Amino acid sequence: MLSREDLEDILEVAQKGGDFAEIFLEQKEVTRIGCEADKIERVISGHEQGAGIRVLRGEHTAYGHTNELSKDSLIKLARQVGRAARENPVSSVLLEHREPSVSLVVGQRPDEVEIDGKVALVRAANEAARNVDNKLVRQVTVSYGDVIQQVMIASTEGTYVKDERIRSRLAVNVVAAEGDVIQTGFEAAGGTEGLELYQKEAPWELGRRAARRALLMLNARRAPAGRMAVVLAGEAGGTMIHEACGHGLEADLVQKKLSVYAGKKGEQVASELVTVIDDGTLPGKYGSYRFDDEGNPAQRTILIEKGVLCSYMYDRVTANRDGASPTGNGRRESFQNRPIPRMSNTYLAPGDTPPDEIIRETKAGLLVRKMGGGQVNTTNGDFVFEVAEGYLIEDGEVTIPVRGATLTGNGPEVLKQIDLVGRDLGFAIGTCGKDGQGVSVSDAQPTIRIPELIVGGILEKEGDRD
Repeated sequence: MLSREDLEDILEVAQKGGDFAEIFLEQKEVTRIGCEADKIERVISGHEQGAGIRVLRGEHTAYGHTNELSKDSLIKLARQVGRAARENPVSSVLLEHREPSVSLVVGQRPDEVEIDGKVALVRAANEAARNVDNKLVRQVTVSYGDVIQQVMIASTEGTYVKDERIRSRLAVNVVAAEGDVIQTGFEAAGGTEGLELYQKEAPWELGRRAARRALLMLNARRAPAGRMAVVLAGEAGGTMIHEACGHGLEADLVQKKLSVYAGKKGEQVASELVTVIDDGTLPGKYGSYRFDDEGNPAQRTILIEKGVLCSYMYDRVTANRDGASPTGNGRRESFQNRPIPRMSNTYLAPGDTPPDEIIRETKAGLLVRKMGGGQVNTTNGDFVFEVAEGYLIEDGEVTIPVRGATLTGNGPEVLKQIDLVGRDLGFAIGTCGKDGQGVSVSDAQPTIRIPELIVGGILEKEGDRD
């Protein structure tokens, strides 16, 4: 990559066009492996590189990118981006290197493992899933991916960051069918780790869990419909928190009045049992990093504390608008994208109640052990989520599995209703999409109880118990 002096020269050219200039350089090695129909369908290894230059002038942003990393090419791009604003007096740029305060240790680097070793992980997950029931398991899809990303970030404020980011991920999706009933099961593991991840999250165990969930739902009873208590298990992950709460706390949506939380800082927006945190510093988690994509250190940000809205998630632009400081949440998918406020690892903090006690104190309702997909309107907080694995709670005990359930409600209202919070904490991983960009995130929650939520399913007639 370029030297510090090269970056200073490029930034001085870009700065002619505005109040602030920044350059983001990226080199990325990517491996992807896919298994379908009981055979390895694709093995892709590739190299990506490029740079993005951003110039800010007041509320105006100019952005350009290129995959040519020579100094001359980048000076040309800096001049073009700078012209999109206006001519300013040029001041010299002196870059000061920032050292990370977060340590993300990788045990077994992906580039030190031959492709055959990675293929073996995929095959192990596929075979384990199929062996659970060769007759009813009809389809297994396994995807593996790892990335080694080298970034260099510099700005006219003197920021100078060099970092290496390593992530790996393996996901298993199983389709089971019997007669005209078709059900799916999904499991995934990922983190800012190398292949040591799969010593803790064995691929064959991911495959077995995905297959068992699909088979369990084949024989599950159709879920009842109506208003009822819902217990979200910690192992369900924090999908509810991420979607129904997290996006609404990203500062760009707040400032555009597209969030139900706009203008509510300092107000009680949730139960006193609810504390929501975004923390990009958690070791090994899929959404962790040392620096965000603006060169700001990752940090732990309390968004809601004991029900009171404390902060939003900021990048540089949104922080300037509010007179706040960036929270280390400026993220971008690649050099082709400008940074915007994004979540990292977002979770509802654990409480004091044993999870089993939450079940015992619930006379009747629905236990959700795995969430599916869903939709959220951040403007008003309304949501609809699918339940991938659910059970009835009867007389304080978990009884029969049910399928076809959906959860419908309003995020802020749900946060206010939560009356029991467990002392466990379960994480899930994903790629979060926003404004056409995808970034790696994780979310988590303890076991929680919502006294009343609309559950969509089957309105039963008398005697209808199949």
